[in-house]
Amino acid sequence: MERIEHHASFGGRQEVWRHASSTLGCEMKVGVYLPPAALRGERCPVLYWLSGLTCTEQNFITKAGAQEHAAQHGLIVIAPDTSPRGSAVADDPAYDLGQGAGFYLNATQAPWATHFRMEDYVVHELPAWVEQHFAAGGRRGIFGHSMGGHGALTLALRHPGRYASVSAFSPIVAPGQVPWGQKAFAAYLGEDRNAWAAHDAVSLMAAAPERLPLLVDQGEADEFLSTQLRPELLQAACTAAGHPLALRMRPGYDHSYYFIASFMGEHVAFHANALVPARTT
Repeated sequence: MERIEHHASFGGRQEVWRHASSTLGCEMKVGVYLPPAALRGERCPVLYWLSGLTCTEQNFITKAGAQEHAAQHGLIVIAPDTSPRGSAVADDPAYDLGQGAGFYLNATQAPWATHFRMEDYVVHELPAWVEQHFAAGGRRGIFGHSMGGHGALTLALRHPGRYASVSAFSPIVAPGQVPWGQKAFAAYLGEDRNAWAAHDAVSLMAAAPERLPLLVDQGEADEFLSTQLRPELLQAACTAAGHPLALRMRPGYDHSYYFIASFMGEHVAFHANALVPARTT
């Protein structure tokens, strides 16, 4: 592993690391924000961010404004790349498939299955790496945007007990019913719709064994709202299953990091409420 960036930020330090991933069979870059408490050696909860289509670790760490809030609440924030990368890794000319579009699942179809194992990477290998090398405690939260919002919801639903909190900005809630998800799922998982349902938050909701409260923010001016995101499907699934959901529709906001940054503090505080033990006097 190699630290390739480090910047002082709100009393803590924003770093970027490169490490070899045995799960993905390539090198991965990861943004790591260490709050002041972690630099003092205190064990801190870890909040994992999953980015959307075309993003790398850079989009979140430079645009979301999370560092101030993470410093305040004493949270380590981890932002991995969105897919395996490299000349040996399968790719596609389109922006919504291949490198930059891992969809946070384990591919089963050629040529993707060799490297595209983002579920195993995010759920298992990445936390093990973080908890070995940084002042990380055992409590974890997860959140993300768009494709990463899909990843946050589905990974929390598929791995009960792994995360203490989950939230999302503009998530793809029903990938099996929208073009982005249908294209990716057909390529990565084949044509078996049952395999698709196992990575679809709306489909997973009915049988969810855990009832982690969900916080979702969605911009009403988002250009992908009606065609790719469909938050009303998640709301209906949660209502039917009796699953707690706070869906906040935000007038005037679009799909960009301007939207994410506007409500980042509220999301970090939501996670801190679940992750940071209450202080007693």
